[in-house]
Order: sequence, then C-alpha cells, then structure tokens
Amino acid sequence: MRILIVEDDSKVSYWLVSKLQACGHQCTLVDNGRLALDTVAREAFDVMVLDRMLPVMDGMEVLAHLRDRRRPSILVLSAVDQPDDRVAGLRAGADDYLGKPFHFSELLARLDVLARRGASAAELRVLNLRDLSMDVLQREVRRGGQRLDLTDKEFQLLRVLLEHSGQVVTRSMLLQKVWGYEFDPQTNLIDVHVSKLRAKLDDKRFGAPLLRTVRSVGYALG
Repeated sequence: MRILIVEDDSKVSYWLVSKLQACGHQCTLVDNGRLALDTVAREAFDVMVLDRMLPVMDGMEVLAHLRDRRRPSILVLSAVDQPDDRVAGLRAGADDYLGKPFHFSELLARLDVLARRGASAAELRVLNLRDLSMDVLQREVRRGGQRLDLTDKEFQLLRVLLEHSGQVVTRSMLLQKVWGYEFDPQTNLIDVHVSKLRAKLDDKRFGAPLLRTVRSVGYALG
C-alpha cells in the first residue's frame, strides 16, 4: 500500500512510519492539514491515516475539503474518541475511525480492509477523463469514440493512472500495482510500456495529449 500519514506528533509518526515500512508499505508523512491537501492533490495514495488534532488545519477541516474530491480511503486516528466524536468523523467523510491508544495489528488490519474496499469499488465502474473512457469489466478503452487496442499491461497501467487522474502516480507505485515488484531504480520496464501506451493514447488524431511525464517522479493523466 501507498499510505499518506498526517500526524504532528513526531514520536507517533516516527513509530508508525517505521512499523508500516517494516511491513513493506510505502509511507509519506506530513504534519499539518494544509500539507495533507496539497499532497493528495499532487500524488496518489491507497489510504490516508489522518490525525484529528492538527496544526494549520485540523482533521475535520481536511475531511470537509476532501468530501467531493478524488481521494484515497481515510482512516481517522485520534485521541478524541468518544462515540459522538467517532460519529462526527464518519459523517464528515472518514471511511473508518480508530482511537488512540491502539494496537498496531488492528490499525494494519483496518488499512488492509480500506485498501481492498477501494480496489473492489474500482472494479464496478467505468472510468472517464475528457474523451477517454475505460470499461473495467469489459476491459474496453475508447478515446474520441474509437477503440484502443491495448495489451494487458498497457490496460493495467492506464487503469491505475485513470483511477488517480489529475494526480502524479510514482514509478514505484506503478511497478508495484501492475507488476507486483518492489521499486528497482535501474529498471526501464515502466518507461518502455508507458512509451507504447502513449503512442496509442495520444495519437495525433485525438488532439491534445492526456499523458504527461513528471520528471524524476512519475506520470499523470489530465
């Protein structure tokens, strides 16, 4: 999983990142709500762990800003843990709510559930961006009404990019989601397949290109 952790307590955040990375997950850490919004707008994540009491912008404000936006599944992690507090967090847009202190095994299990839930939801929809559409179940992609003949890997790459349209998807995330590999900085596997995908997706007959490269980071659609 690619996890965004929004936590201003340095001891808690260091411990959490260390434990999650030891389990093989990729973690990005920010310490206030404003940075959380900026990071979600730039990068793609599977889940977000969001503290409720934050500087600059608290967790409830973050949830309010993300309510109608493309976002990862959100687990609120907070010492504010009375029943009314949990209800308020869930109604504000959180997908789950866990009180502090907590057992790491429970947190990990909840994150796994949220990540699987997000993956299952993706199976049930048609993904669209401007004149590009992908029928996930029929495995059919069209741009400008014309069907694109994609290989399996090209389809999987495009799907990940479409699920996070408008965000930068890192090369390591693509490698993990499409091939199941840990990041190898020496491999050109992604570059080769993205180049072939771009030739089909952004053919001159379609006008403005959709796929862009973000140097030293990854790729984005939009």
